[in-house]
Order: sequence, then C-alpha cells, then structure tokens
Amino acid sequence: MLNTKEEFLEIYNKHIKREGAEQLLKFLENSDFFVAPASTRRHSSYEGGLCSHSILAYKRFVKLLTMEYGENYNEVISDESVAIIGLLHDLCKVNFYKVDYRNVKENGNWVQKPYYTVDDTLPYGHGEKSVYMISGFMKLTREEAMAINWHMGGFDSRFMGGSNTLQIAYENYPTALIFHTADMWTTYFDEKTDNI
Repeated sequence: MLNTKEEFLEIYNKHIKREGAEQLLKFLENSDFFVAPASTRRHSSYEGGLCSHSILAYKRFVKLLTMEYGENYNEVISDESVAIIGLLHDLCKVNFYKVDYRNVKENGNWVQKPYYTVDDTLPYGHGEKSVYMISGFMKLTREEAMAINWHMGGFDSRFMGGSNTLQIAYENYPTALIFHTADMWTTYFDEKTDNI
C-alpha cells in the first residue's frame, strides 16, 4: 500500500505533464507540503494532513464528475485538469502553518502541548493565493483557475464580504461548483480531525 506522498506523486506524475510541472513538484518537495496539516483544527489537522486532503479531494472530484457526466467525464474536463485542481487547490497552505506550544493541565499538572498555528507570510487570500502560486510555475487554463480560485464557495471571504462573482463563476464554469462540492464533501465526510 502506498503512503500519501507516494500516492500523491503517482497521481501527479501520471496526469500532470505541462511545462513547469516538474519545477512545481520540486517546489513542493522542498516545502512542507507533505508534512503540513490541512488546517489548525477543523479537518486533517495532523502532520501530513494537507497531502492527504489533496488526494481525497482529487478522488472525490473524480467520483462527482463521473456521477454528473459519466465514465467519459474527460470529454468535459481533461484528466490533467482534474489532477491539477484536486491536488493543488490548497497550495496556499504551503509554509503556512507552524507548531507552537500551550500549557494544558493534565492530572493536576501543567504540561506543554504542541498545536498548529498560522504564520501567513504571503497574505494573498486563499483560492486566489493558490492560483497565484501555481501560476508562478505553470500556466493554468481558465477553468482550472476558476475551480481553484472559488473552491471555498460560500466560505470564501470575498463572498462573505458581498461579492457576487462566485455565482457568476459557478454559472460559467460548472466544474468549479463540482470541485467546491468535492472539497466540502472531502472535508466533512472523508476526513477526521486529529490534533497533533
């Protein structure tokens, strides 16, 4: 059985072939991508959670695309695009979390326990930050950029601030809505929360 890093690399190398893909993969391997959590406490908040979440989101995306378009979903969206969206949508979380310590009382004694906290050195947003980071290595299609940019759906701070561009994006790029659903499904059904 493959570990999560091996599984990620297998999917990535099988499907993502465009110019810049090798450089992006080198960046990931030299970053904390394969050991970072996916969140501080909500989902996959454990070492390696970001990589695990990315794989699960990719797999859920394939399932939902198959449900909507059938086995030949790749006539609507390429396998390469599916892999790019699924595996790289949360690139914004690379080098984003750090371990800190807090005092916790256990059996009447205070002990220091590790926890994840945010250290955002590139405050560029969430989905839009992932698009920005990926674009530094390889060109995204409009559909890929929309799906990654808007994968947070109604949880996106721009939407909560009153922007109506989310609904326009989903109307014009239905695979973006499908991926948002895949990401939410993964977060709430496929993962569990385990603090470090």
